[in-house]
Amino acid sequence: MNLIRSYSNWRRYRETVNELSRLSQRELADLGISRTDIPSVARRTVA
Repeated sequence: MNLIRSYSNWRRYRETVNELSRLSQRELADLGISRTDIPSVARRTVA
């Protein structure tokens, strides 16, 4: 069960990183996120 949860969390993390990476610099700024913040923001989605 832990393996399934870990995989699910990893998938959610990767999807979030991919989606945020597709945004323009201006769109990220509107959200208050810089490109360097993307991994930490994505990590918060699985916490």
